Amino acid sequence: MGGKNKQRTKGNVRPSSSGRAAEVLTREGGAIPGFVGFDTTLTSELSYVPALHGAEEIDNLVDADFRLVLRKLSKRDVVTRLKAVQDFGSMCQERDAEDVKGVLPYWPRIYCKISVDHDRRIREGTQLAFEQLVLKVRRSLAPFLKSLMGHWILSQCDMYTPAASAARRAFQAAFSAAKQPEALSFCKDEILNVLQDVLLKDTADTLSDPQSLTEDEREAKYMRMLTSSLLGVKRLLSLLPQNDMATMEQGLAVLVSPAKFWKYSRHKAPQVRGAFFEMLCTVCELTPELAQAEAARLCPAVLLSIDDTDPLVLPAVWEAVLHVTSSIPDCWTHVNAKKGFLPKLWALLKEGGKGMAKALHPNLMPFLSKLPQEVTDPALDFYTTFFTSLIDGFSSERAASSSSESAVIVTSTIECLRFCILCHAADDEDAEDHQRKIRTMLISQQLLPLLERSLENPTLQNGPLFLLVTEMLVSWEKRAGSESKGVFQGLVADFWEELGLVFTRLADNEEADPQALEGISALLQVMRYPERVNRRHAQKKKSVKICLSESGDAEGAEVKQTALLAASPCGSPQTRHFEEVVCQLVQLCLVHVNERCSERHLVFLSLLLQSFHTSKIFSMLVELDDKGEGSASNPAARFLLERIVPWLADKERKETEHLVEMVFSSLSCCSRQETARILNHITMMGLHCGITLQIIQRACIDDDTLASCRDWLKGSVLGEHLLCLTQELCKVGPGRSDPASSRPSWTLISLVLSQHHNKEPLIGAVYMEKILEKLHATLSETKSLSDAGNMEPLVSFICDVASTFFSSVQDCLLLPSAEELLLTVFQLVAVDQTHTYLSDSLMDNMRKLCVTGVQSLVQHSESEVTEGGFLHSAALWVKSRLLTATLDIKSLQYLVVAIQSVVETITSVCDQESTILAQFFTYLMPSVTGWTKLRQALPSHWIKTPLLTSRYRGVCDTPSVDTWKFKTLNALPAHLCASALLGKVTLSNPKSGDCQPLLPNLVHTELLYALQWCKEVEYTPALISTYHSLLTEWGLLEGLQVLLANNELLETLYSRCVEEGGLWSLTLKNYIHANNLASTHSVRLRKLYSTVDSLLPVTPSTLSTLQVLCPTMSQKDRETLVTLATAGIINWEEDNNVYGSVAVLLCCLEADTQVEEELVQAVLATMMEWRNRKEDWFLFGSDLSKATTQQLNLTLELIRFLSWLVKHSLTVLGSSQWDFLLCAMLAWLETASENISGLWNPWVQLFACESIYLILNLSQFFASSPPDVLKKLPSELEGEWRDFFLDGIYNLMLPMPVRITEAFKEPDDPVFPLAVLQSLGVALTYVPVQQLNQNNLPAKFVADQKTNLPQPLQTLLNTFCPLLLFKARPLQVTVYHLLAKVMPQLPECDGEGDSNKSEDEGDETSLSPPAALMAMLSTCEELCDSILAGLQVGEFAVVSPHSVEYSCILGYLLAWKLLLTFFKSSPSHLRAHYAQYLKKTCSLNKLLLHLFKLMPENPIYLGQAPEPRDSKTFFTETLTLAVDRRDNIEWELPHLACSVYYSTVQDLPAMVRLWWNSQEKRVSGAVEKFTTKYVSPILSAEEISSVHGSTQMFDSMTVKARSAAREVIATYSVDDIFIELVIQLPQSYPLGSIVVESGRRVGVSVQQWRNWMLQLSTYLTHQNGSIMEGLALWKNNVDKRFEGIEDCMICFSVIHGSNYSLPKKACRTCKKKFHSACLYKWFTSSNKSTCPLCRETFF
Repeated sequence: MGGKNKQRTKGNVRPSSSGRAAEVLTREGGAIPGFVGFDTTLTSELSYVPALHGAEEIDNLVDADFRLVLRKLSKRDVVTRLKAVQDFGSMCQERDAEDVKGVLPYWPRIYCKISVDHDRRIREGTQLAFEQLVLKVRRSLAPFLKSLMGHWILSQCDMYTPAASAARRAFQAAFSAAKQPEALSFCKDEILNVLQDVLLKDTADTLSDPQSLTEDEREAKYMRMLTSSLLGVKRLLSLLPQNDMATMEQGLAVLVSPAKFWKYSRHKAPQVRGAFFEMLCTVCELTPELAQAEAARLCPAVLLSIDDTDPLVLPAVWEAVLHVTSSIPDCWTHVNAKKGFLPKLWALLKEGGKGMAKALHPNLMPFLSKLPQEVTDPALDFYTTFFTSLIDGFSSERAASSSSESAVIVTSTIECLRFCILCHAADDEDAEDHQRKIRTMLISQQLLPLLERSLENPTLQNGPLFLLVTEMLVSWEKRAGSESKGVFQGLVADFWEELGLVFTRLADNEEADPQALEGISALLQVMRYPERVNRRHAQKKKSVKICLSESGDAEGAEVKQTALLAASPCGSPQTRHFEEVVCQLVQLCLVHVNERCSERHLVFLSLLLQSFHTSKIFSMLVELDDKGEGSASNPAARFLLERIVPWLADKERKETEHLVEMVFSSLSCCSRQETARILNHITMMGLHCGITLQIIQRACIDDDTLASCRDWLKGSVLGEHLLCLTQELCKVGPGRSDPASSRPSWTLISLVLSQHHNKEPLIGAVYMEKILEKLHATLSETKSLSDAGNMEPLVSFICDVASTFFSSVQDCLLLPSAEELLLTVFQLVAVDQTHTYLSDSLMDNMRKLCVTGVQSLVQHSESEVTEGGFLHSAALWVKSRLLTATLDIKSLQYLVVAIQSVVETITSVCDQESTILAQFFTYLMPSVTGWTKLRQALPSHWIKTPLLTSRYRGVCDTPSVDTWKFKTLNALPAHLCASALLGKVTLSNPKSGDCQPLLPNLVHTELLYALQWCKEVEYTPALISTYHSLLTEWGLLEGLQVLLANNELLETLYSRCVEEGGLWSLTLKNYIHANNLASTHSVRLRKLYSTVDSLLPVTPSTLSTLQVLCPTMSQKDRETLVTLATAGIINWEEDNNVYGSVAVLLCCLEADTQVEEELVQAVLATMMEWRNRKEDWFLFGSDLSKATTQQLNLTLELIRFLSWLVKHSLTVLGSSQWDFLLCAMLAWLETASENISGLWNPWVQLFACESIYLILNLSQFFASSPPDVLKKLPSELEGEWRDFFLDGIYNLMLPMPVRITEAFKEPDDPVFPLAVLQSLGVALTYVPVQQLNQNNLPAKFVADQKTNLPQPLQTLLNTFCPLLLFKARPLQVTVYHLLAKVMPQLPECDGEGDSNKSEDEGDETSLSPPAALMAMLSTCEELCDSILAGLQVGEFAVVSPHSVEYSCILGYLLAWKLLLTFFKSSPSHLRAHYAQYLKKTCSLNKLLLHLFKLMPENPIYLGQAPEPRDSKTFFTETLTLAVDRRDNIEWELPHLACSVYYSTVQDLPAMVRLWWNSQEKRVSGAVEKFTTKYVSPILSAEEISSVHGSTQMFDSMTVKARSAAREVIATYSVDDIFIELVIQLPQSYPLGSIVVESGRRVGVSVQQWRNWMLQLSTYLTHQNGSIMEGLALWKNNVDKRFEGIEDCMICFSVIHGSNYSLPKKACRTCKKKFHSACLYKWFTSSNKSTCPLCRETFF
């Protein structure tokens, strides 16, 4: 296994060497040597060793797997032991009992070790495994019990609860409840020995191995063992049978006799102290003799530990205190109570038990009962101190913050007080005076101050104090009635007298504390109605036997029952003192109210009357009134009318709740008639509506009150009042009430509508109906108001009222006014917020209201939609809105959300049998005629796209320009709205198909039609695109895909297609294609038409259907159609439908139907016959604007047939047929050229396109056909095509783009013939360069334009360059392809370039590229500057295709691509001049800045994952600028930008390098990072490969390349001179400088060598060309040097680095020659005109 301390490799599953040895032994010997025991070596770890030699038969009892697990249990590693314990438990459960029994001899030793393991998971696992072992072996465990039981008891008392629980379960599994005492009795000595060893002998170091556990871990284990041992003693005593106790006492005496044992009472660990006191409790209870014997140590240990307030210790200490005082009579002789015990008790009580009141205070009353007289003397002082300390505990921090702690202290205080009063109420005459003093002290100094304190303390008020005092008073009253001496009578009288004084002192004050007044009323209310008090603070009582007298008489038993077990509710105090106190307080309140108008006393009076509304009270109140007799004989009614009603009428009063309570307190003493009369009187007083609201709310608080007020609630007075209030609230206009002030009124209306009792309305049904009608009328008005936003508070209030009404009242929607109200809410929800001016939150509330209303309606309807009801009216309103309203996207969304909410609500509420949903859909759906009208109302410009793409053959009766000029849509067509709404509802609710089977099919058909219309108009304008996105967002497109196997839907589409044709045919085609039905359901498609004869004769609709189905038909069906169509063509004189026959034939041919040559020849011959007899069918030279679409369609089919002929059967044509074909082709092109102004008509555009496609097919045929095919043609045909027809074709075609753009100046105009431009562009890509050089375009020149170009080329440039900016991509790309053909020829026209410039001019010469191109480039540059101005270098500009910006940038990049083509085609000397021009104009600098805003940060090619290895990028893939490209057009600009950048760094590396060096750090860093990552590797590889593949040969110089090292090695040798140079390309090539390193050199001086290296480095760095061109320049320089030409002494080079000139300017003094450009730079930089060498004036 390696080194001793090395960690085993992770994941190594190969066993260790010992494990492998064991496996070898098993294989060879058949068994592993047996192990029967464990050694007792110095280490504490257990190891498995044989007991004796020759004991194999014994050891074989242990299973091999068990032996392995037992060995693992002795390992040090915690994880190993834990896994072993788990495995052991599993094996005990799974193996046979005999295998498990074999382990038993070895288990006790292991169990005793691991059951006290430091890791709690192992201890728990051990007990769980032990349980499995016990369940398996059962009685076989008996011989080993004594060795197990000690640690088993310890484990049952483990501090880790799961481990202790598992040990107890194992114990219960081993022994039944009856057998457990016997088992413990059997093993008691062994158990006690284990416990004694732990408690008296062991230490932290002896219990654990110091090498295995840290000091802290050993100490923690020791503490745990001590705790478990003490608790183990308790458990042992508790379970042992009684007859073993005597024997057990002897063993316990040994345990408790050492002083070490008693030190555990002061142990530092609280869990040890707690366990110690728990054990003492058991000792006192079960072995009282032993407790008495050890009283001298036991009593101080317990009684002097009462100040131990640790949560783990205090409960056990006080339990022990009670046991000690009960079981040891002389316990106080061992403790000084006055000095040792009581001071600790007083301190503990004053601090409220230090947060342990729940554990401490329930013990106080039992403890008091056990105190002897010698401890309590003198009694008066003792009880004074005791209760003072006890009450002071309320002020402690914990009691003040915890209501439960405070409640416990209160309960204990009152219990102790009652106990003490009972104890001092004896009949002993000698002690009467002393006892009376104690009673007086308890009431006057303790109880009453506590009550007075509680009156101002909410915590005490909410506690059990008042109830406990009430129970105590009731108890005294009972005793007073049965006693003879009047002790308790005096107690009661004294109590009420002093309590009345307290009340008077607190209340008879103008500034009385409201909290105190509320406390007084609360106390009196509890005394009046104690049964209403929540007994949440009732405590569980201690079950301690208490004897109040030595004789244990009945009185003592009664006291015990009363004091401790008072769980039943008590009655109210019945003495006259109680009522007198109340009357006194009521009089006091009325005096203060009358004389001082005290509001707080009025509230107090209300609270008193709430509990004490008796006739006596009211009579007294009336007697105190100065007004004399009133009209009412009932004192309560008189008081109400004379005093309370005026108080209510006081308008300055803000709070009236207490007055309303006084009203109902008075009404409780009145009859129903009096109640109705009084409340009607109050209603008619015109009080604030808030008071009426409070009265109604108070009346509904219970059934009795509601019944007494029923006449008033149902009466007309209240009903009329509420109706007037509703009308006032619903005022619309200037007189409308303030929203804030009207809120109580709305709450009142909501309450009376929604509050029902026994399914009856709160108010009269008539008035409820009228209120609802008024709400509905108001809500209806808001729909038509323009300033509805100002109505929002009113609408909000109405919605809140309606929501409460709908949700609270059953059958509410059966009222007609309620249904009308719900309909109005629905209409508001279904309308766009921009029309209602309502907020989002209010709209959400209204939607919820609508759902609530529909739920209520459907739940209580009779499974049908009634006419005039909500569902019927809502459906008709929605349908009307769909068909007549002008809806935008937002309005449609609102409508759909509203109707779907209604449908979902119906679906959720209705069961399967309900027909409500079906009826609702019936009313919602347009009729068949309605759908037809909706389709006819759709704009017809959808025809254009499918017509121009040959997917549709249709006609138009009266085409005009206005027909195709699509007007901007301000609203969605009604058909789109209806299909979207119904489609969303049906697809989202599957039940719609169940309730009405035909509904989904019809809706989905119309939805498919709508989607096809959107597709054909190419989702324009933006409104249609947004509509399509909305359907996608709703999931309708995905939902329709699921319907692919729907036979009914397919049949419906087919029938519509046959009947109506038009867009239905395209819908059917798209459905078949989208679901791949042609290959998967071909049989179903054939069943649609059964036989092809059913589709004949051809009509416009059946022709559209044939065009769709023809590709899916069988070959046989198509051949039948071809035969019938051919017969119709040949017999054209008899058949009036020639167009139909030709169209059917073309449909079959386009579907790749096999046709015999004879048929083709016959059809072509018939057409040639038509040429002679029906020339007007061909429209040669016709004015197409006057031709009908039917005529154009026939001509189009003829052109299409000839195009098919060119592609498939040209070789069968003879000379006459070729003449007919070519002449017709040229005539049609000429006709198209003459009808440019009529291209607004799609059929004319299609005519032009088909004519051009015919030419394109012919061009491709002659350009790409192999020679053997061309030989089969007529001999003179190829020459005629090349010499005559090509000229005619391109002379007509070249001017057409210009003429089209002149006739149609707006490319965004819907009638712009973009399709014609596209077809022209494709055809013009085949134009020969010769045709461009000799074009017949009208001459076009620009004033002041310098040019060396011939007139045709200059005209070509001037004509087409401006079109690079025209906003039509096909035209821009076409112009690029045309100009790219002539660009390589243009540099030839500039000749030598600088030959006309004198050398004397000095400065580097510049030469402009073609002026027309540069002028266009300048214009594009300015536009791009403004477009990209807001972007930084490195930020990617996303440009939308087909936008103006897109066209500008596309033209700009195409112009640069042309310019780079021109530059690359130039010779080296001209390239320098052109580069100098670009440098002067800064055009290249601007280009590079623009490119880094147009190239994406990650130029990954389409379809690639982000940055895979060897991924394709825009730099690795060639850009194909196709004229007719449609896919991925959004990536064309980024790809083009990357292409331009690559060409720039390839052709102008020096200028790019110069620009890069001049940029700021941020820009240069971004450029370098991008170039190095994406461009440099490709460019470097291309440079190296160009060196490899170069055909350029040098005399006396060889060039080699090393691609891996990016190096080029040039070797130059002349005579005896040998030079080798190594050119190293940098990683960031071409931005970084090229490094030229020296190789071998022979025969060259060091200085000359350095000069030549510098020259080569300069050439490669500053020349705009390839490495080979730089090397060629350098070689020329060296050759000149060897020819004797001296270097220029400024640049030290023979050939100038940029203009390639030789040194010609000589100094007259020193005769040295210099380059003109070098001299010019020298003179301008030094500001001198002296020779650089001799310093003489240079002439």
